[in-house]
Amino acid sequence: MLPLVAAVLALPSQPTYATSAEGDPATLSEGQQALAQAQQSGERVEVVGERTERTTVYANPDGFSFTLEESAVPVRVAKTSGGWQAPDATLEKRSDGSVGPKAAAASMTFSGGGKAPLARISEHGRSLELTWPEALPAPELDGASALYADVLPGVDLKVTATPESFQPVFVVKTPQAASGEELKKLTFGLKAQGLNVQEGPSGNLAAVDDSGQTVFKAPPARMWDSAGQASALQPQMATVRAAGTGEEEPSDPAETAPSGSGVEPGQGDAVAHMQVDVTNDSLTVVPDAEMLTKTDESAFPLFIDPTVTWGESERTLLRSDGYESYGWSNGDDDEGKGAGKCGTWNGYECGPGYVQKLYFEFSPSSLKGKDVLDTTFRVTEPWAFQCSPRMVDLVRTNNISSSTTWSTRPKELDLMGDQNVSAGRGSLCDPDSPQAPIEFNDSPSESNENLTPTVRDFAAGKFSRLTLEIKAHDESDTSAWKRFKNDAVLSVKFVAMPAVPTEVGVVAGPGYVCSTNSADPTVVSDPTPLVQGRPRTMPGGETDANLRIRWRTEKYDGTTWVVAHTDVDSPTSGYVGNLSKQSRSLPTLQEETKYRLKALTLSYYEDGSNRLNTGYTTPCYFTVDTTAPKAPQVTIGSPYTACTSNDCVAHGGPNVAGTFTFAPAAGDANVAYQSTGCPHRTHGRPPCPARQCLPRSRPRMRAPTACTCAARTASVPDVGARKR
Repeated sequence: MLPLVAAVLALPSQPTYATSAEGDPATLSEGQQALAQAQQSGERVEVVGERTERTTVYANPDGFSFTLEESAVPVRVAKTSGGWQAPDATLEKRSDGSVGPKAAAASMTFSGGGKAPLARISEHGRSLELTWPEALPAPELDGASALYADVLPGVDLKVTATPESFQPVFVVKTPQAASGEELKKLTFGLKAQGLNVQEGPSGNLAAVDDSGQTVFKAPPARMWDSAGQASALQPQMATVRAAGTGEEEPSDPAETAPSGSGVEPGQGDAVAHMQVDVTNDSLTVVPDAEMLTKTDESAFPLFIDPTVTWGESERTLLRSDGYESYGWSNGDDDEGKGAGKCGTWNGYECGPGYVQKLYFEFSPSSLKGKDVLDTTFRVTEPWAFQCSPRMVDLVRTNNISSSTTWSTRPKELDLMGDQNVSAGRGSLCDPDSPQAPIEFNDSPSESNENLTPTVRDFAAGKFSRLTLEIKAHDESDTSAWKRFKNDAVLSVKFVAMPAVPTEVGVVAGPGYVCSTNSADPTVVSDPTPLVQGRPRTMPGGETDANLRIRWRTEKYDGTTWVVAHTDVDSPTSGYVGNLSKQSRSLPTLQEETKYRLKALTLSYYEDGSNRLNTGYTTPCYFTVDTTAPKAPQVTIGSPYTACTSNDCVAHGGPNVAGTFTFAPAAGDANVAYQSTGCPHRTHGRPPCPARQCLPRSRPRMRAPTACTCAARTASVPDVGARKR
């Protein structure tokens, strides 16, 4: 025989239950701490925890907003030991005998000689590996390049690294070497892990993972000669005289690499694309037979180039004579590439008169969950053809890829902005005109500039990639030729996009309840019920949030739902971060009235004077009943009996089934019963369904008037009732 204790509990008739943690401590996220520091200092403060290889986030001095700066090239790379370091493609010999760049965005390893793979590039467990069929000589290292001498008779193999890519180039030194049988077809062994290597229609390659994302890519393979070495079209040929001095300076010292350098074709070099064949385990390039056999000896060496690039973003140079440069670099002199018409002007020469455009592509991943307030595009201009300013346009285009050519160049869609500038002439101008960052930002006086609304749509997922083109406003004006680096940055001022709150309901013990059925509301005994919820942001905005939650209570007046009282916010001052649990007591409510509770998230910026908000959550229906039910009638069935002063002999025992029947006290009409615990599930087929006699994690039993529950137990649970 076991003692029975009855406890009265306030329960809903059909609630939705969720276990909630204790109230969150009032700690600030890293972003909120940075905002406080920025507001106090009057200067922006970096949110260091949000660094990536290409992005940097700053908290702004307004105390509410952040600025994301996304670079077209890596600005830092991760250390294997943790932390960050500056990119450095300088090659070094490693302890295992291999060679690799000191600090690169993608992991790259090159052969130290012998039968080791020629090159391997990997990222997040996915890799691409190229092998050469013969043993390789030990490489000669020179900065970012490794030269494997005489891999074929009269042919060197030079591998050059950047922080994002590697470029294996065969250097064919003589016509005799070019006539070798081995050069008719060059085959690498190919091994891909977690990737499927696909060949595009123009000979470009893409290494795609299971999700369809391009991880590594290679533009169409090409080869070129060194004919420009003897050509009058070398960029160093045209000069201008610095004012007030007898010194001459080149008019455009870095349009392309010098002919014969092997990095890329120079002006005057002939270029030919090559056929590429891919199988599961090989990559074959077929050099242009005519260039091999008919190139004049003075135009040697020849260069054969299949570049492999990490696929984070695209960066392309296109020009009207058919030349393309994918993932273009700033060159050995760090002067970037030109935009506009490269011809002659006022006696000065740039080139033969082609038109050139520069393209930058950005990924939306870093902008997810953010509401864009303002956007600036910034790129460095290190050189201009003259001191007088000329107009340059920033235009949104269709997307680019490693197969884009001048004839398939992307369609121009919309003007993002323009600038009338000149920079980089230095002391040739009066006053001096050093290289400078050029910024494009929507001008209030020019309604056709649409950079910020375009990036806002981009962040909202309305298109998958953002491609921006730098071009001369007048592409027939040779005096407008300018040069730009590949360091383009998209600078975006933003606040977190709010999402509807979660865990919204009436607090009940360690958890909360929320009945979404208007016909079966939760019954609460407190006329000033404590409510809770967690304001949150859209994915991507979690660490950059200034949030509040707002609860709205509505009552049913017999015809429609009307606002029951002034909305309740939390916190009442200041802000909280993503998913910070909030709770407030509502004003006094009336009995015998049906209420519904809903909530929304508020995201604040601009000194709190502006905000974004979500829609409301699904309502939680409830009523107030302050009168507690009487203790229920409990009938104890065999083999157990109630313990009385006259009879308290023990019966049954652990794991011995017993039957307990609950009924309302006189005058009550109970709709639910709850015990503090029913340790074991029902055995057999009791009058109440087994699901209504639950283990301790969900101690709930329901019946219109009474409930019988069979259980194997060593103690009788406390039982409470809830009346309508």
